[in-house]
Amino acid sequence: MFKPRRLPPLAALRAFEAAARHLSFRAAASELAVTPTAISHQIRLLEATLGLPLFVRRTRQVALTEAGQRLFPALRDGFDGFARVIGELKPKRQSVTVSATTQFTSRRLLPAVPAFNRQHPEIDLRLNASETPVDIAAGAADIAVRYGGEIGAGLRSEPLLAERFGVLCSPMLGLTAPEDLNSVPLLHTDWLRDVTPDWRRWAKLAGVTGLKLDQGARFTNGDHAIQAAIAGQGAIVASLILAEEEIRAGLLVQPFGPVIEGIYYQLVTRTQPPSREVEAVLTWLREEVARPRRSAR
Repeated sequence: MFKPRRLPPLAALRAFEAAARHLSFRAAASELAVTPTAISHQIRLLEATLGLPLFVRRTRQVALTEAGQRLFPALRDGFDGFARVIGELKPKRQSVTVSATTQFTSRRLLPAVPAFNRQHPEIDLRLNASETPVDIAAGAADIAVRYGGEIGAGLRSEPLLAERFGVLCSPMLGLTAPEDLNSVPLLHTDWLRDVTPDWRRWAKLAGVTGLKLDQGARFTNGDHAIQAAIAGQGAIVASLILAEEEIRAGLLVQPFGPVIEGIYYQLVTRTQPPSREVEAVLTWLREEVARPRRSAR
């Protein structure tokens, strides 16, 4: 027949184990988020229950008595065992890594992360921002968002959203027609893409001549160029997809066309069927990241 265990209060045992491990009531109090007075009270309660002193109390220092030295290893090993088994019982959090360019990560992925975390708190979403394509086949990431280019063997892709480029500027400049570009600086971005949406290409599409296409500030970072345009430093041919938030907020306007149609951003994954977690991230990318927030002109 099972005989009920006669044990001291758990709070007293926890207080003793922490104080014995640190040999400090103050450090034990900090670990357990209580006051040193509360630790002292619990230990005195335990000593009264056992009828034995467990600590030798000295000025600014405590030491274990013989009884305390016998009790401490049993409690320490017991609490360690509790923590280990409880940790094993908890569902393991899975991580999914998405790789994309720095600008796509900051402008399309990051704003949509809160929605993913609300829907899937059990998944650790990791964003790998890099201008160099990572090796998906080797496991450097689970998903990559790539702007065109060769996909490679052992991978599959699907279109995510089509890129579009147009003239953007601060509303402070008051541009209303292509001819107004003669009166403002033209900002340039050194694109790291095969299809270059630059001023020369836009002017040809628009049928505009006489622009000083080789003059104006140049930027190697697209975000810096957009910030310069917001500050009213000139007009820029930029991604209407990546500058969507600034357009929606009225910081930038697209005063006139035409629009340069870009190629598609692709979702790239390995060919084997995705795990439940990877499929959840793919769904988020399709439904949240690719969802338009405004209609560009």
